Amino acid sequence: MNVQRFLDKITADRNYQGQIVFEQQSFAKEAVWGRLDPPLSEPVQRLLAEREIKDLYSHQADAINAIRSGRHTVVVTGTASGKTLCYHLPALESYLADPQSRALFLYPTKALAQDQLKSLQRLVEGLPAPPPAMGTYDGDTPVNLRKTLRDRGNFVLTNPDMLHQGILPKHPAWSAFFTNLKYVVIDEVHTYRGVFGSNVANVMRRLIRICRHYGSMPVFIAASATIHNPLEHAQELVGLPMELVDNDGSPRGSKHFIFWNPPYLDETRTERRSANTEAAWLMTELIRERIPTITFTKARVVTELLYRYVQDQLQRYSPSLAGKIRAYRGGYLPEERREIERQLFSGELLGVASTNALELGIDIGQLDACLITGYPGTIASTWQQAGRVGRAHEESLVVYIPHQNPIDQYLVKNPQYFFERNPEAAVIDPNNPHILMGHLRCAALEGPVSGLDCQSFGAYAPALLELLGEAGELKQLQHQWYWRSNGFPPADVSLRNISDNTFSIVDVTVKPGKVIGTLEEASAYQQIYTEAIYLHDGETYFVKEMNVPQKVSYVEKIDVDYYTQSITEVQITTTAKELEREWRKAATGFGDVEVMIKPYLFRKIKFGSRDSIGFGKIDLEPQVMQTNALWVVPPPSTLHRVKEFQRDPVEAMLGIANVLTEVLPFLVMCDTGDIGSVVDLKNNGAPSIFVYDKFPGGIGFAHRSFESVEDLFHKALELIQTCSCEDGCPSCVGSPLPPNPQLDPDTTAKGRIPDKEGALIILHDLLELEPYVPKERKAPAVAGASATPVPDVPYPPLLRLPEKIEQQLRQKLAMPRRKNE
Repeated sequence: MNVQRFLDKITADRNYQGQIVFEQQSFAKEAVWGRLDPPLSEPVQRLLAEREIKDLYSHQADAINAIRSGRHTVVVTGTASGKTLCYHLPALESYLADPQSRALFLYPTKALAQDQLKSLQRLVEGLPAPPPAMGTYDGDTPVNLRKTLRDRGNFVLTNPDMLHQGILPKHPAWSAFFTNLKYVVIDEVHTYRGVFGSNVANVMRRLIRICRHYGSMPVFIAASATIHNPLEHAQELVGLPMELVDNDGSPRGSKHFIFWNPPYLDETRTERRSANTEAAWLMTELIRERIPTITFTKARVVTELLYRYVQDQLQRYSPSLAGKIRAYRGGYLPEERREIERQLFSGELLGVASTNALELGIDIGQLDACLITGYPGTIASTWQQAGRVGRAHEESLVVYIPHQNPIDQYLVKNPQYFFERNPEAAVIDPNNPHILMGHLRCAALEGPVSGLDCQSFGAYAPALLELLGEAGELKQLQHQWYWRSNGFPPADVSLRNISDNTFSIVDVTVKPGKVIGTLEEASAYQQIYTEAIYLHDGETYFVKEMNVPQKVSYVEKIDVDYYTQSITEVQITTTAKELEREWRKAATGFGDVEVMIKPYLFRKIKFGSRDSIGFGKIDLEPQVMQTNALWVVPPPSTLHRVKEFQRDPVEAMLGIANVLTEVLPFLVMCDTGDIGSVVDLKNNGAPSIFVYDKFPGGIGFAHRSFESVEDLFHKALELIQTCSCEDGCPSCVGSPLPPNPQLDPDTTAKGRIPDKEGALIILHDLLELEPYVPKERKAPAVAGASATPVPDVPYPPLLRLPEKIEQQLRQKLAMPRRKNE
C-alpha cells in the first residue's frame, strides 16, 4: 500500500475538512533470524520449505529451543509474527518421533480453535508419514468424532469450558490421551484475566493433577499479545515457573498511525460529524482503491450500520465492489462466521466491518488498512486491533476515529497517551475462596484430594475442604478427601459467568422459519424486543414478537430507513446491611444489593442523519441481579466543602467511583470488568459511592474492598495526584467503563470526564489530610452573541444545619421516592 498517495487523495477531497490532527509513523524493520540446536527433523524442514520458510525468526528459534529442553514457555510478540509455529513445530516433531504422543491446544473461543485447526491441517499437508489425528472438541463436535479424538487424537483443540466440564470430569475415558500428553498450549493468554482467568487457573491446576495421576508432565506453552506483565501472568495462570520469549524477530513494514477527528457540523462548534459516517467514507475510499481493510467498532449495531453505509456508497461507484465487503460480529451463526473468515483469508473480500470478535488471532489473510471507530477501552486492545494489518516490508495504515464523548476526544487531543503508556496488566486471583471452593468440589469428583493437591490449590484449600466436609459433600478417609454427594459440580461452576439463556432469532419471512442468529439474554433484551429493528448482514428485520419463555424472537425482513436503540435504566438498591462502621469521617457499609437493569423505551433513528423519528415502549420485565456491594457515605461537611468552591459533589464522587474500579484490581486481584461502581443518592439518604460485584451472589471483591477501604482510597488519591493531566483524563477520574456491547456511541448519552479537582477535595477530606484547594476554573468560551449580564446579587450567609438533623432530613426525603419505585 502506498499510504502517502492515499492520504494525498483523501486530503484533496471536498469531504476533507482538516480531520487529520496527528500522524506518527513507525519505520520498517528487517527480520532477525535465529538458530535451532539441533536443527528441525528432515520431514519438518521439507514441509516448511514447501511453504517457502527457509529460516526461523529469533523468537521462534528461542521458543522452540526452550520447549525442546522441557522448559515451560510464554511467547509474547506482535500480531502476525509467527507465534503459532513456536508450538506447532515441537508438537509435530514429537508426533513424528512417537505417533502415540498427544498435544492439547486451548483457545478462548470455538471460532479461534476452528481457525487454528485449518492452520494445523495446512501445515501437515504433504507429510510423508500418516498425518496426526486432529480435530476440535467442543459442543459442536459430532459424537463419532468425539470418540475418535478421545481414543486416538494426537492434536485436540478445545476451549477451557469444555476441558472443565467435558474432559477432566471424564478423564478415565481419556486415559491414553493424558498418559501420552507432551504439550499443553494456551493461546491468547492475555484474555484470561479477572474472574475468567482465575477460574481457568484452577482448571490448569486440575489438569496438572490429572496428568500426574497418569504419570505425565506436559510442557506448557503460552502465547500472548502485548500486556504489561506477560511472564507474571502466565506463571500465575499455569502455576508453574515459565521462561519468557519476547524478542520479536519478525520483519515489519512501516505503519502510519493517523488520528482523524470528525469535523464540527457548524460554526457553533458543539456537535461533530458522526464517527460512523467518517469511518464509512474512509472505508469506501479504501475499498475503491482495492486496499484490503478492516474497520473495528465498539458495538454490534455499529458494525451493521457501517456495512450498510459502505455498501450503499459503493453501489454508486461499482456494484461489484459492494459485494466484496461483509460484516462480522457475535450473534451470527458459526457457519456464517466461518464462511466470512474463509472469504477474507482467500482474498475474495476486500473489507470487513467487525466488533472486537476479530481482534484475536483468527487468520484472515493480509490486510493493509485498519480503521478503529471509537476507543476500544484499553491500550492493549488498541494495539491488538492495529496489529491486524501490515505485511512484511509493506506499508500499512491505521486510523483512529473518535466518537464525540470526552474520553475519545481526550485521547485524540493527547496522542502521547497511546504512544507513551504501557499496555495494561492482566490480573487474576486463583486463590479467591469463592472461586476455589467450586474447583475443589470438581477436583474431588475427579479423584481424591490429597495433601500434595492442597499445595497446588493454595493456602485456603485445607480450610475449604473442611467446610465441604462439614457440609456433607466430602468425606475424609486416610488423609484424603473423597466426593460423597450427588450432583455434577462442574455444572455449578461457570468459568465466564455468561448466562446459558440464549435467544434464537427466527426469520418468518421464509417458510419454514429459518434461524438467522442468536443473542445472549442481556443483549437480547436490548436488541430484539417486540417492534425493534434488528440489523443482520446489512438487512433490516422487524421483530414481530419476542417470546421470553421460549427464548426466541420472530422477525421478518422489511425495508425501512431507520433502526432502533433501546433506552435503559440501571438502579441499585440495598437489600440487607451486613456490616457497617465509621471510617474516619465517613460511614461505610457492606451488604446485599439488587442491581436492576430495565430497557423501558426505544428510539427510532434514521439511517445517516441520526435524527430521532419516534419512540416506542419496551414491555419487558427488568433483569435483576442479587450481589454484594461496598458503600461509602461522605459526611455533609465534606460535601459542603466541595460546594464552597462552586463544584458539584456528585460529579466529584463519580470521578472517585471511576478511579476505584481502576485501583481495586491491584488490591483484591480482579479485573475491571468484574466490578461496577455507581454514585447513588437514594439508598442512604445522601450521595454514596457503591462498588459492587458483577456476579450473582457476589464473589468476594466488595467484601475485601470493605476491609481495605483505607488502602483503597489512598490508592485512588495516589493515582489522581500522579496523573499529569490538567482537568482529568481516562487514566484517572475519566476511566472509561467497559463499552456497552449493544449500543451505538453516536446515539447514546455522551460519557464525560468528571471533576478531578472536586475528587481531590473529597479524598483529602475523607483521608483527613491537609485540605485541598482546587485550581480556579477556566472561564468557558461562549459562542455567538454576548448575553445581557445578570446583576451579581450576593446570597445571604449560609447557616448550616446540625449534621444529625441534615442526615435525618435526607433520609426522610428519600423515603417517598423508594415507595414510588
